[in-house]
Amino acid sequence: MPAAALLAVSLAGEVAAQPAPPPVTVATPLARSVTQWDEYTGRIEASARVEIRPRVSGQVTQVHFRDGAVVPEGALLFTLDQRPFEIAVESARAEVARNEARLTLAQQQLRRFAGLTAQRIAPEAEQDTRRSALREAQAGLAASQAALRQAELEMEFTEIRAPRPGRVSDRRVDAGNLVQQGETLLTTLVALDPVYVSFDASEAQYLRYARAARGTLRTARGEAGAQVQLRLLDEGEFGHEGRVDFVDSTFDPRSGTIRGRAAIANPELFLTPGSFARLRLFAGEVASLMVPDAAVVADQSGRMVLTVAADGTVAPRPVQLGPLVDGLRVVRAGLGAEDRVIIGGLHRARPGTRVTAQQGRIGTGPLASAR
Repeated sequence: MPAAALLAVSLAGEVAAQPAPPPVTVATPLARSVTQWDEYTGRIEASARVEIRPRVSGQVTQVHFRDGAVVPEGALLFTLDQRPFEIAVESARAEVARNEARLTLAQQQLRRFAGLTAQRIAPEAEQDTRRSALREAQAGLAASQAALRQAELEMEFTEIRAPRPGRVSDRRVDAGNLVQQGETLLTTLVALDPVYVSFDASEAQYLRYARAARGTLRTARGEAGAQVQLRLLDEGEFGHEGRVDFVDSTFDPRSGTIRGRAAIANPELFLTPGSFARLRLFAGEVASLMVPDAAVVADQSGRMVLTVAADGTVAPRPVQLGPLVDGLRVVRAGLGAEDRVIIGGLHRARPGTRVTAQQGRIGTGPLASAR
């Protein structure tokens, strides 16, 4: 066989021996309008907290609530010894009766001296004295009536009631203890429907909201704030909803964050102040590109996806990722709508190598399906 023929046969054998590029499944990113949410770690707080202290001094005679109970507004919590206050009310009533008698006498004397003065039997100076005595009696009656109202009010203060509905803590004093007006802490009461959830937003996040067309996190009087959703640490879904109702006036100079607060309905009183939760804040509808979460790979430089060029070469694309929506990962930056992303066979693809691209599609689930 001629030498040229032998060389041709040898080259053909080598070409046949080279394996074909490995197959991978590619698809263009799914373009969808996605509801964007910004997630924060929040702390649940009571919407109101009241320290129950006595408004009069005295001895506790009865405790009317069970520690940790939920009480309605006006519920009787403590009773103080009422006997000293009953005596004060009776004394004030007697003083009112005494001043009423003085007023009646002053009125009668003024009427008598009015006729005598008209007939010039009594001097005008005596008439002026009687008028002054009448005004003094009227003032004395008004003072005694005010003292009676004060005594009755203090009598009312011996029954210590819940100023609003909520859950009371444990009692700090028992029956028989002496308590001081405005000083002794009896218990605390917290309002639990709604509850507040406080969170800290970065300056970048706050500015993004401030520059958006919908306005800032702050709302005008009477307007509803941005929508929020909440889940507890052991919950998989954001099952609690509410609205932002407050944003602080300044940034914290130490952390560079600004404090926000959302009000969350809590009709079952399950959300407990002091606990942590995940909160997400509505950030609007945004046209986004989405890929399967499994198509995202990571190295020391960050997150990326692998794309296939027209000649079959694998090229990495660093990307900025968003949240996971319906099993797909939102890509906020770094990827084009026409890029062919490897969604299947990632283990067979290496940057710079060639692959055989098989067309697939990206559905609304976490997996891609090949056509």
